[in-house]
Parts: sequence; structure tokens; C-alpha cells
Amino acid sequence: MLPTANKENIQFAKESIALQAKHLNMLESRLDSSFDEALQLLYGCKGRVVFCGIGKSAIIAQKIAATFNSTGTPSLFLHAAEAVHGDLGMVQPNDVVLMISNSGNSPEIKVLLPLLLDFNVKIIGVSSNDDSNLAKQSHVYLNTPLERESDPNNLAPTCSTTMQLVLGDALAVSLIRLRKFGASDFAKYHPGGSLGKKLYLNLEDVLGEDAKPNVLPSATIEDVVKSITKHKLGATVVTHDDGSLGIITDGDIRRYLLQNNTVNAKGLANANPLCLSGKTSAYDAFQEMEKRSVSQVIVLDDNRYIGLVHLHQILKAGIF
Repeated sequence: MLPTANKENIQFAKESIALQAKHLNMLESRLDSSFDEALQLLYGCKGRVVFCGIGKSAIIAQKIAATFNSTGTPSLFLHAAEAVHGDLGMVQPNDVVLMISNSGNSPEIKVLLPLLLDFNVKIIGVSSNDDSNLAKQSHVYLNTPLERESDPNNLAPTCSTTMQLVLGDALAVSLIRLRKFGASDFAKYHPGGSLGKKLYLNLEDVLGEDAKPNVLPSATIEDVVKSITKHKLGATVVTHDDGSLGIITDGDIRRYLLQNNTVNAKGLANANPLCLSGKTSAYDAFQEMEKRSVSQVIVLDDNRYIGLVHLHQILKAGIF
């Protein structure tokens, strides 16, 4: 049996969320020309963007680096503690270092800053302390205005790391806009999983073998049923001499039998079927099929019929 909800617990959680939301509003209101300076440094970077941090800020830096990589900005993560034990070799003269530290005065940060400056790299500092070493030694400084953390002891990184993460994402999406980084570019970096398939998978990729059912306009109902049954796509395509196409679904057959009329394939076919290029993304095709409430789409290559795709084939491909 589930325990009864403790109203005090829920209220405290709400207050924690509200406090973090308040800090995000503060962060938004205080964005100024320094943000644009940082953005221009990142946009003009000829090397990689090196994200560096210590403690929880290091975890945030790691996540932002992953976001930058996935949106077209070559990046890497450098742990501040490991940097002075050999990992500083990751940094090259054309890089931009984005260093994240809530206090800006961590011992590792103090040691690392002059070493990085010797590499002749540009440093973007992110901190809540305007008087910190990081704030004073960075080429561009971004403040994350912290009043307090949201835990009862004002110790656990919560509001501070939330602002760091959101600020990093703001830089990433601003770079997407500057670079005119579109969906096709995004697909290059996300070829796997449902996201990659949604962006990358085309109709011609989900065409099955022997997936080209067709009958002539003069075909009998028996011929139509045989074609639908053989290919197991719930429909067959009627190919006319002039190149136009029609489609007959198993639902059309059932309706015909109820009417008990004598008719051939030409008379039974839908003369305005959904036809899409094989280069159409499977996701877009699915959306169009949903819009038109159909289960099949005729696939074309330069207006030539090359096959039939059923809704289930798209779903099985894993785009959702």
C-alpha cells in the first residue's frame, strides 16, 4: 500500500523548484554584452572548445561539451584535477577554454589558470563570484548570480549548477542559430536511435523486398485479392498505361463485397492515392499518412512506381 503523501515534503520540493526558477529568471535578466562576447569567441574558435570544471561543475561541463559536439562545435572535457597530471596536453593554441566554477577560487582552478594562459588560449569564465580568480583572469566572464542553494543547509550545488547548465545550453543554441545548423546537419551527428532514424531514415530505406504489388486496370477482383494477399501490405497499386496510379486496399475489397457490384480494378481503385518520393523521410511520410488517415503510401523514384510501404513498416523501423 502506498504511503499517504506528506504535504510538508511536497511543499518543500515546490519551494526548491521555485527557488531554482527564480535564479534562472535572475540569470536571464542579467545577460549582457559579455554573453555576446563569449558567443563570438566560441563562434570564431579555430580549434576546439575545452570545457573544464571541478566537482559538480565538472559534471555540468561534461554535459555541455556533449551538447556542443552534437550540434556541430568540436569540443572536449578537461577535468581540472587531471589537467595538471598530463591531461593539459589536450589543450591546443587555437582552442577556447570555458571554465566553470561556482566559487571561482577552487585550488585546482587557481593552479590551472596561469598554465592555460601560457598556452595562449582564450578563457571564458563562469562563476557566481565576481571577485574570484576565475572572474579576474578570464578574457570573458559570465556571472551566474547565486543567492543561495535550494537545500536546507545552503551547501549542495543545486541553483548554481542549474544556472551553469542553462547558460551552457543558451550558448549552444545560440551557436546553432549563428551557424544556421539545420535538421539535416543535426542528423549527421545523431545517426543512431530513434532520433537519428527520425531524421535520417527515408521511405526507400524501409521498402521491403518484393514490395511492389501491382495490377492492371483490367484485373479482376480475384486478381486484386491475390496481389494483396501475396505481398502482405494490405493493398495493391493499379498501374495505368499513362503512368498514373491508383490504389486498392483490403478495406476497399470489403466494401465492394458488401455492395455486391461487378467491377474491375479500375473501377475499384482510389485514383488519388498518397504518393511520395523515396527520398521523403519516413517520419514525414508517417505524419502525412496520419493526416490523410491511410495505412499505405506509394513510393516513387522520379515519378516512377518503385514500391509500396505500409504504416507498420515505418513503425517497425524504430523512428518512435
